[in-house]
Amino acid sequence: MADFYLTPAVEADFSAIKHLIFETGINPMSLKWERFYIAKSSDDNQFIGCGQLKPHSDGTVELASIATVKEWRSKGVASAMIQKLMEMGPRPLYLTCVSTMGPFYEKFGFRTLEQTELPKYFRRLSNVANFVNALHVMNHKLLVMRLD
Repeated sequence: MADFYLTPAVEADFSAIKHLIFETGINPMSLKWERFYIAKSSDDNQFIGCGQLKPHSDGTVELASIATVKEWRSKGVASAMIQKLMEMGPRPLYLTCVSTMGPFYEKFGFRTLEQTELPKYFRRLSNVANFVNALHVMNHKLLVMRLD
């Protein structure tokens, strides 16, 4: 089993966070290092992953920016990060992901919301994503999920 630990991000981690977010193609909007937890390898303290709890103007909070560097994927880093942020986050807790990731998040108790259940922020986001998908004929749709 891989040996790593989770810790609150500090300002010096922000460059690594941004680089990983862009590298993995995750939404780069509203990144603030103060909201992030990061994962580091125990043996050499190298940055290996991140995640955040992102508040929105409608009062909802989103589990967001879950990412792991390539060499550390499938070693439990993302799952540990999700568990940590779930412990800290309010309920309900929301997340967005591509449809292929839905089953992964269901293992943590998240469920996919119907359009009629979406809070204001996520309704707008879903509408924009659906429009972009229609223009580009994407194979994946955006899921909005909630943990109660």
